[in-house]
Amino acid sequence: MERILGIDFGKKRTGIAVSDPLRIFASPLETVPTAKIIEYLQNYASKEPISLFVVGYPINMDGKPSQAAADVDVFLKTLARKFPSVPIVTEDERFTSVLAHRAMIEGGMKKSDRRDKNSVDRISAAIILQGYLDRNRTI
Repeated sequence: MERILGIDFGKKRTGIAVSDPLRIFASPLETVPTAKIIEYLQNYASKEPISLFVVGYPINMDGKPSQAAADVDVFLKTLARKFPSVPIVTEDERFTSVLAHRAMIEGGMKKSDRRDKNSVDRISAAIILQGYLDRNRTI
């Protein structure tokens, strides 16, 4: 069954999460250097079918796109060009880093491990994807 990928795009690193085959749960997958994200996704797609990309979109508290949104917009265009048959939706990513840190604390992760930004990016991608899955559950 096709999977949904969640993406927490960043200038340096991009977190990736994946849904389970039933599209109930999101799991952190990987953190990839942003310069290699398209290559990583192409490699992943050659092994696992992807039905949808859910990309975190940076929005300010006033509901307007943040400065980082311009970088995400460029990424979205590239993603659409490289994967023309895979739909893309954006998901508000406000507070995902805060929620990721909270999840790491509640999960008992050591303080030194919580400083690893790669972990934060992966978990943030899972939070973005889980939010989408929860709102779009058909069961």
